[in-house]
Amino acid sequence: MTVTVDPTLLGTLQRYGAFDVAACFNCGNCTAVCPLTDDDATFPRRLIRYAQVGMKEELLASKELWTCYYCGECSETCPRQAEPGEFMAAARRYAIAGYDRTRLARTMYLQPLVGTAFAIALAALFALFMYAGHGPQDTATLALFGFIPSDLIHNVGIGVMVVVFLAGLAGVATMARRIARSEGVGWRTVLGSRAALGRSARALWAVLAVESLGQRRYRTDCETVQNPVPLYRRRWLLHSFTMWGFLGLLGATMLDYGLELIGIKATGTPVPIWYPVRLLGTVAGAMLIYGTTMLIADRLRRANRAVRHSTAADWTLLALLWLAGVSGFVLELALYLPQAPVWGYWVFLFHVAVAMELVLLAPFMKFAHAVYRPVALFFYALAAARTS
Repeated sequence: MTVTVDPTLLGTLQRYGAFDVAACFNCGNCTAVCPLTDDDATFPRRLIRYAQVGMKEELLASKELWTCYYCGECSETCPRQAEPGEFMAAARRYAIAGYDRTRLARTMYLQPLVGTAFAIALAALFALFMYAGHGPQDTATLALFGFIPSDLIHNVGIGVMVVVFLAGLAGVATMARRIARSEGVGWRTVLGSRAALGRSARALWAVLAVESLGQRRYRTDCETVQNPVPLYRRRWLLHSFTMWGFLGLLGATMLDYGLELIGIKATGTPVPIWYPVRLLGTVAGAMLIYGTTMLIADRLRRANRAVRHSTAADWTLLALLWLAGVSGFVLELALYLPQAPVWGYWVFLFHVAVAMELVLLAPFMKFAHAVYRPVALFFYALAAARTS
């Protein structure tokens, strides 16, 4: 098999945040101490070697990039201070940019000033566009949601979701094709027989239920190698709250729109807090705010090795998630007041603009992990099922 070598790969990865991984002399200590290493996932040693010799395609086709949760044990014990954990994080940023055909992810990571300015300009553009179609302000509670016509919000939201779906689908397809080729997996391996379907079903269960929802390896393997911290500050819990809080709010928004479409409840109609959709949004919002607040605090305090180095894109994502959660709660407070306060209209406009931007930028920043990681873990679980 012909291998194409890119001599600029190591320098490019350093631009994405990798430290002096050239100092690595391939001793294998990082692989030996990693709690996630097994017969089918020998990293980060092999991936570092890919970078050193310029094997770009092999790096991008590696499922091990996404099985790493950056516990930092490899960096703590590296005899050359080559920061293999930070290398893995930088390689994931590089992969996100490599899977993205729009080059927006590349801009967010490599041009932080431009990326931050773009994020601010995009939020302003959404706000101005929504404001251009605003309705009247009066003291009726329902008018709070009538300030920006629901049809306008829904139509723009559908457009944003289509863009995100297409961008995400293109990225996932590129990633899956590379990994499948590298692992020797074809459609027949996944769906070609009853045995293949059984293996694929078990792999999906392991990915979606055991790992993505239960965070089993992150919770039981990675967290145990760090200094003990209280449950409420553990990284797996904070990441779970942030991810599921965001997805829960997105789901509540889509359900609310669906209820309006079938004529059950108009958007913004006051309902008790225990109403299913409202309860889902409230719980998800609380999870999102707690998760992002603690993650921001950890980054400010540099509480562990995984957050000692933050990119502008990391801060942008956390800021957008936190602002979306907090403005949503403030908006809910305004909705339950006897009369719609004047500030409620502007909070509503701000919340909609931030939420739209957050969804639109999700495939191009770290939140893309929520999609790419399960795909990689599926191939990982499938390989385990084939050999069992």
